[in-house]
Amino acid sequence: MRDLPDTASMTRLDASDWPLSAPCLLNGQAVLAVITAIEGASYRPLGAAMAIAPDGRCFGSLSSGCIEQDVVHHAQQAQHNASGPVVLRYGKGSPFMDLQLPCGGGLEVTLIPNPDPTLLAQIRADLEDRRETNLTIAPTGLGRAGPGLALTLLPPLRMLVFGKGPEPITFAAMARASGHQVMLFSHDDETRAQVPGAHALGRGWPAQLRVDARCAVAMFFHDHDREPELLQAALQTPAFYIGAQGSARARETRLQSLRDLQVPQAALARLAHPFGLIPSVRNPQALAVSVLADILDKARG
Repeated sequence: MRDLPDTASMTRLDASDWPLSAPCLLNGQAVLAVITAIEGASYRPLGAAMAIAPDGRCFGSLSSGCIEQDVVHHAQQAQHNASGPVVLRYGKGSPFMDLQLPCGGGLEVTLIPNPDPTLLAQIRADLEDRRETNLTIAPTGLGRAGPGLALTLLPPLRMLVFGKGPEPITFAAMARASGHQVMLFSHDDETRAQVPGAHALGRGWPAQLRVDARCAVAMFFHDHDREPELLQAALQTPAFYIGAQGSARARETRLQSLRDLQVPQAALARLAHPFGLIPSVRNPQALAVSVLADILDKARG
């Protein structure tokens, strides 16, 4: 077992890796368990967290199920003793010989009893407003700065979906079922009726739609005449992914339309090509899987 490092480079991870909405964190009665070091392979990323309630219920995960129950045991002891953060080691170099990790690696987990609820509320507010938020896991606990493991939590991915027909409906349903935020915009009443909370789409970019660097824009039109104006606007945003369905011929027509609108080549190069990871898909379900996988792959960058 080792002490936390005095300094650390910033680790960026998705807000979904922290169970910030766990009831025990909301009411201020919890132990926060955070992966603060990794040796070798690990199922979960550095900085991933789990919240443990006094009754042993846990929210989030630190492994594929190998260590969670032992972490709960130590968390309940730490909260009862109120002795400050506790550092545990699993896998390589661990004193717990009966708890080896199948991946062969080593994990350091820091337990923080009763983390500051005011700070957690500030972190939640930042993320709800889609702002990155910085924090530090230090030997003294959870804070905003100082020595220790420095983390940046990123706002959740948001899928901005445009189009008509089964393709945007299927994609929106699959993305939402995967736990991602989805906003669908369609000029078609039947399409909107199939997606809860869908928005009507006029002739142009939706007014008041905020787009940040954690947004993906996916367009599913068969009639491509609406695309140029929408894509021109999308390419002026910081969205990390922008793509549209269509054949090779449709893509060339799309690119020429955007050139006619004086969209610079550097912006055109941002368009996803190909649109999805699976070539030449022939049904909405495969297209949804293909595009969602492509978006998630790009999001890792």
